[in-house]
Amino acid sequence: MTLILFNKPYGVLCQFTDESTGPPRPTLAAFIKRPGVYPAGRLDLDSEGLLLLTDDGRLQAQIADPRFKTPKTYLAQVEGDPDEAALEALRRGVKLKDGPTLPAQVERIDDPALWPRDPPVRFRKSVPDCWLRLTIREGRNRQVRRMTAAVGHPTLRLVRWRIGDWTLDGIAQGQWREAE
Repeated sequence: MTLILFNKPYGVLCQFTDESTGPPRPTLAAFIKRPGVYPAGRLDLDSEGLLLLTDDGRLQAQIADPRFKTPKTYLAQVEGDPDEAALEALRRGVKLKDGPTLPAQVERIDDPALWPRDPPVRFRKSVPDCWLRLTIREGRNRQVRRMTAAVGHPTLRLVRWRIGDWTLDGIAQGQWREAE
């Protein structure tokens, strides 16, 4: 069994081919030259961080299927300065158009030591921002972004740092390593 931990850059598709009719976009094929592995779950084009790839269909399903409630931890740079009520709303779970979310673990953190994003997040002197660490146990489409927006603090930058026991620690942007 192969399990690859990949630090997906911003703007890279979570697939090996781009089937869009527009201009070509970067795909996993530009970074991972290992046949037979496939992403276990997805990470949006405009999100960065940990993506797991495996050649084991059962492991892939266990990681990606929401029934298993695998915890996923994100570092989110959000617009504004969320107060305790906003953080508590995330901790209780928020109502989204597709129903309420499960409660999230969330805490305000210092600016993490991350690689620069290309393109950089738009900076506005008049609007503060801060970083949150959020752990969710679902995997809805754009869930963290929708949750932070629901409490009035849109996500500016989103980096998935951990999936279950696997972490991005020590893996540079655009690089990968096999899990031990």
